[in-house]
Amino acid sequence: MTTHDTTPDTLAHPGTGPGSGLGPGFGTGTAPGPGPGADSGAALGASPYQSYVYAYPHKTAYRPLDPRPALRDVWANEHTDALFLYLHIPFCEMRCGFCNLFTRTGAPADLVAAYLDALERQAAAVRQAIPHARFATAAIGGGTPTYLEAGELARLLDLTEKIMGADFRAIPLGVETSPATATPDRLAVLAERGTTRVSIGVQSFLDSEARAAVRPQRRSEVEAALAAIRAAAIPALNIDLIYGIDGQTPATWRRSLDAALAWRPEEIYLYPLYVRPLTGLGLLGRDWDDQRMSLYLQGRDHLLAAGYEQVSMRMFRLPGTGATTEYCCQRDGMVGLGCGARSYTSALHYSFEYAVGVRHVRSIIDDFVRMPQEAFGTANVGFALDGAEQRRRYLVQSLLQVAGLDRRAYAERFGGDVLDDFELDALAGRGWLEADTARVWLTPKGLAHSDSIGPWLFSGAVRELMDSYDLR
Repeated sequence: MTTHDTTPDTLAHPGTGPGSGLGPGFGTGTAPGPGPGADSGAALGASPYQSYVYAYPHKTAYRPLDPRPALRDVWANEHTDALFLYLHIPFCEMRCGFCNLFTRTGAPADLVAAYLDALERQAAAVRQAIPHARFATAAIGGGTPTYLEAGELARLLDLTEKIMGADFRAIPLGVETSPATATPDRLAVLAERGTTRVSIGVQSFLDSEARAAVRPQRRSEVEAALAAIRAAAIPALNIDLIYGIDGQTPATWRRSLDAALAWRPEEIYLYPLYVRPLTGLGLLGRDWDDQRMSLYLQGRDHLLAAGYEQVSMRMFRLPGTGATTEYCCQRDGMVGLGCGARSYTSALHYSFEYAVGVRHVRSIIDDFVRMPQEAFGTANVGFALDGAEQRRRYLVQSLLQVAGLDRRAYAERFGGDVLDDFELDALAGRGWLEADTARVWLTPKGLAHSDSIGPWLFSGAVRELMDSYDLR
């Protein structure tokens, strides 16, 4: 299991000082604005670790669609020549203490087979609705996709290529894995079918820290998995690490960083530990913001010194190793297959029901595998984005990357300037944001507070939906 969605990122140079280059009229905010109360900046100072924002809006803002629109109507006016294809496998061999993903442990072989049957029916229904769809990039996430045996992985890839028309040997394909399931036979299937990136959730190279995060694993198992990935000759390896684990120190964090760097992975993600409701660590309550920030800064500086470039608060990459793709997460759509996958059009994000609790997750999976093909031809749960929410999504998806937001691209799409549309002076006043005539971007200090800035940018309507969501 890994902890993030796969999205393409770009790199830009950070600014040189608080407030420089903002120019006249910065932050006039004549259109959507950051939302009720956000311009006070109060939420910005509460904690640097409020929420990891990898998509906007979050699934907890989705609601049942009534009536349920037909997918052919949802996609009728969309550009479908450069889509992201996402496959969701909701199975893991274990559930880590920090995990709040939609996943089930210990799924028997007959359930996995039934799930692949349902994916085949769903793919057929989606292909009927979007017959001319073409894909620029693809990812398989979860859960842990390599929970599937080698033959099951081959079947997943076969049915997707045959029905959806995706050529995995011609487009970037990323797959998530875990130390226990990154076996040579599974990796051989992925490599032979064109996988370009494997992401492995290591979290810590120290056995004691892995146990503290309720992730029982041994370093020997981790090292064997990494050796198998490198032996498979998959072009890009990503290693996930977590900081803020109980008992972790700067010295032990350095040991994990160096152990990861020994493999010279093309990418490294550094995640702060979160304690979330309905997870194995959900009853652990303590304030460790200062520790996490200190470890983040240590990890960032260590990776930069090792020759990596920073792409976002979490992502670090070896220069020149990024996958080449025409997909742009701010502009292009995404087709999701699987009971936990999202799909994005310009005006509607949709999925199935969301849950974290074991009983509800199992119920949703059981319902999914029993669905007839015609039931997959509609959007069930979702969020409709009006013009204001589309602009806000573009801002959130851009600003939390080192490259920042391209003001000309924003204007070409929305017909206005981002600094007129949003009140961002609270960020600039803290030294977290800078701008010039071409871009708006977060300073290094701002990037460090991405998990505060992201939620602060949410609209009032989205916050209300998220706050009223009954987490199951």
